[in-house]
Amino acid sequence: MSSFDEREKSFEKKFAHDEELQFKINARKNKYLGEWASKILGYSDEKEKEYIQSVIKADFAEAGDGDVFRKLKGDLKDQNISDEEIRKKMDELNEKAKSEFK
Repeated sequence: MSSFDEREKSFEKKFAHDEELQFKINARKNKYLGEWASKILGYSDEKEKEYIQSVIKADFAEAGDGDVFRKLKGDLKDQNISDEEIRKKMDELNEKAKSEFK
């Protein structure tokens, strides 16, 4: 195996690892967002679990956080939660999730 092939395999492994890590961080962040929003909405424990799953699933609609943001915004529209507050919470919980995987 040439050194070029070895480098290529090494980059492929790193890329796969980084993608898997990012997926785990996003899933954890979305779990935390679901917990946060369900408390605002006053959901019971059973309803909270369902809601958390719906937030996690919302992230599969498109790349990026836009899909999760729209879900939260729609669900929290009657709670007087601003777009800025939602985005701030998304950033805060993203950092929390990242720190748990270091």
